[in-house]
Amino acid sequence: MRTADFDFDLPRQSIALRPSEKRDFSKLLVLHKDGSVEHKSFFNIIDYLEEGDMLLMNNTKVFPARIIGQKKGGQTVDILLVRENGGKESWEILCKGQVDGPITIFDGVEACIESHYSAERNERKRYLKLPEGAAALIDELLWKYGYMPLPPYINRMPEDTDKERYQTVYAERQGSIAAPTAGLHFTDNLLEEIRNKGILVRFLTLHVGTGTFKPVRAESLEHHHMDAEYFEVNEAILDELELVKKRGRRVVAVGTTTTRTLEGLASGRYSPCNGNRNSVGGPPQVIKGTTDIFICPGFSFKAVDCLLTNFHLPRSTPLMLVSALSDFGKILKVYREAVAMDYRFFSYGDAMLIL
Repeated sequence: MRTADFDFDLPRQSIALRPSEKRDFSKLLVLHKDGSVEHKSFFNIIDYLEEGDMLLMNNTKVFPARIIGQKKGGQTVDILLVRENGGKESWEILCKGQVDGPITIFDGVEACIESHYSAERNERKRYLKLPEGAAALIDELLWKYGYMPLPPYINRMPEDTDKERYQTVYAERQGSIAAPTAGLHFTDNLLEEIRNKGILVRFLTLHVGTGTFKPVRAESLEHHHMDAEYFEVNEAILDELELVKKRGRRVVAVGTTTTRTLEGLASGRYSPCNGNRNSVGGPPQVIKGTTDIFICPGFSFKAVDCLLTNFHLPRSTPLMLVSALSDFGKILKVYREAVAMDYRFFSYGDAMLIL
């Protein structure tokens, strides 16, 4: 398929710039297998979950990965920390403009930006080199001076409230540079009600990086390559998942990152960091690895039955994943209906449940 096939027009006013006042009072569009649609509030999701179903969620935690640096000439530089590069002294970064050399960050810390060309991927990467003292305090410095890495279409500077709202209530494992936004709608009370109904609520971790939001620049999908993202899954959860499916119940993934983790494992499209699964009878372990799985139409799902997700950007890989579970023609029709009914789109927007 062509990347252009996943394009659509969206009115600017449909893009949510701030979260809803109450997390679980956002809207919920329910898409059934026969194409029928229901319009609900998010707290109604419990009505569509049944006893014995498994709700799987990504407990990654977003850190304030956006920092503002200053060059010697006084010009400011907007920097996004992407991932550690072998340790906290060096970080792969994204930044605008041709920036190399010394830079001041964190209210006086002297650092340096270096560029390196990768012949293997035919791309140039930039790295921020930190002095030893700053590297040892990097988490403290980021939470004090850094900004939450809101997507660029949220055309405003991040605010203190974003440190809470651009984060799920169950965020635990720090490492993401973007929120797993389908989970932003849940509250602790709603999760408790879901558990009390007999639904299994389980967590895995995928640290959201450039693989999730990197634009698809190739003309055809077959030429797009995802950047690998790190995940951790307790082996016991995979065993539970198999039992759920054997009993005829459903696996409901909260978000495209959760889906990619599960399907990456189920299809073998991952690189383990600690070996393969234990032999039968061995103690459970945490499976650690990276996955660059690209899910698009034609993909055969092995783990996920239903998906809770937000409304996605045109030509984006999350939109292509959603279209693999429910064809794009149906999704496009639903998106048009959502626009007409004033749904809010993208990260801080409303949700859709695909059954």
